[in-house]
Amino acid sequence: MLVQIYEIQTPVEAQLMLDLGVDHIGSVLLSERTWRDEAILQTVRLVQAGGRKSSLIPLFQDVDLISRAIEFYRPDIIHFCEALGTQWAGESTILTTLARQKEIRQRFPDLAIMRSVPIVVSGSGSRLPSLEVAARFEPYSDWFLTDTVLMNHGQHASEKDQPVAGYVGITGKTCDWQVARELVARSRIPVILAGGIGPLNVTDGITAVEPAGVDSCTQTNATDDQGRPIRFKKDVEKVRKLVQLARAAHVKITSGPRSSASRGSVA
Repeated sequence: MLVQIYEIQTPVEAQLMLDLGVDHIGSVLLSERTWRDEAILQTVRLVQAGGRKSSLIPLFQDVDLISRAIEFYRPDIIHFCEALGTQWAGESTILTTLARQKEIRQRFPDLAIMRSVPIVVSGSGSRLPSLEVAARFEPYSDWFLTDTVLMNHGQHASEKDQPVAGYVGITGKTCDWQVARELVARSRIPVILAGGIGPLNVTDGITAVEPAGVDSCTQTNATDDQGRPIRFKKDVEKVRKLVQLARAAHVKITSGPRSSASRGSVA
């Protein structure tokens, strides 16, 4: 059971993640203005020297600038997480995003591409065309990652309601696991379960969805004295517990009848 942890921006924290057995260690390029960051470069190199996979999320959409960032950092995975299929990201946005991802695939054929698939909050009673969007991006992706889109009181997913406008993620809320499980069943590429995953629910999430891996960000962050997550600062004990529980859940699943997740598993 692969474990992926995000918002690791420094070599010191990357070393902690390596020591805990994290498989994919991800960093975030926060803007076009600050995309070139020596600390993140050192983080990527340390992760790779440790025999793990480095992943980068660019929070910008210019294909030439993304290409420059890939050439500078040389990560193992580039991760795109636009909130596709929502009310503000219609067909034209999907086509533009698909063309951008195809272009990156052509420019960097040896680079793995991870695509976030936006899924509604668990229990919201709403629906996004999550599976349809995934099917369109599957030929140009190596990994899928489920993540949560926040819904407003009108049961719409508006851009301004997301923690990072126009992108999916860092909500701390679980996505609809039934949709996530269906994605695992349909997908020909491995699916990582994200969206509010932490030590308290990782076992249930793996059991319900049977993904190839799990991803955690907000629910493994350190918290302030009011219990609010602190971005870019991990709680080492939370990560340690998450890794232990994920591995144990994987053993439990694989020791039983052959699961549907085996189609999307990776070595």
